[in-house]
Amino acid sequence: MRPLLPAARLDVRAHACPVTWVKARIALSRIREGEVLEVLLRDGEPRENVPRSAEEDGHRVLRLEPAPEEGADIWRAWLVRGPSTEERAWP
Repeated sequence: MRPLLPAARLDVRAHACPVTWVKARIALSRIREGEVLEVLLRDGEPRENVPRSAEEDGHRVLRLEPAPEEGADIWRAWLVRGPSTEERAWP
């Protein structure tokens, strides 16, 4: 079995919420269902909001970890794209 690698990488360290999630959501829409998006973000609101918003939007957080090699207070999130909104079954 080959290792799971990100299909795309997004750096939102220079942005504040809610722009961090807007950019992540657009990047997720550009990859296929089941593929991984790696997102670099700052600690605090972006670290809390981007993963939470991704899950609320039907995606999955595969990994959320500090990324000290990218800078102080930087985190790495791996988000797995879920089904598009058209494909989701709503209750």
